[in-house]
Amino acid sequence: MAPKGSGDGTLAPVALRLGRPLAAFNRRVTNPIQGQYAWLIPPWVIVCHRGRRTGRRYRTPVNAYRHGSTLAIVVLYGADSDWVRNVLAGGGAVVRAGRTHPLLEPRLVDPREVAVPPLARPLGRLTHTVLLARLGPALPGFGRGPAAD
Repeated sequence: MAPKGSGDGTLAPVALRLGRPLAAFNRRVTNPIQGQYAWLIPPWVIVCHRGRRTGRRYRTPVNAYRHGSTLAIVVLYGADSDWVRNVLAGGGAVVRAGRTHPLLEPRLVDPREVAVPPLARPLGRLTHTVLLARLGPALPGFGRGPAAD
């Protein structure tokens, strides 16, 4: 079956999505390493979220791009990633440059259809999915943010 295009002989864009085996590897190996510095060095951030079923606290390092009070996180492993589902279901916070901010009104958007911060556009166009949220006011203090359980 041929991919659908616009009828002019071009192919429709296909979203890049990294596989679940790579996600499992990153969860066990890469994320603990990145968690040591991601809270301090933009564009890295730590997304702090609670499990939907367990209530357990998690910390997930991701790349995020800020423009004013808007934060865009490119969703590389798909909208069914645990951290994405947890943030959409129960909210969360982000630790960026040592400051913790609540994520307000998080939602998934297609960056080809909605304006996202300029630095997030190239990766967002590849994956077709960005988690977009407003950053709440920074909580008091400086540091790594809430600990995982």
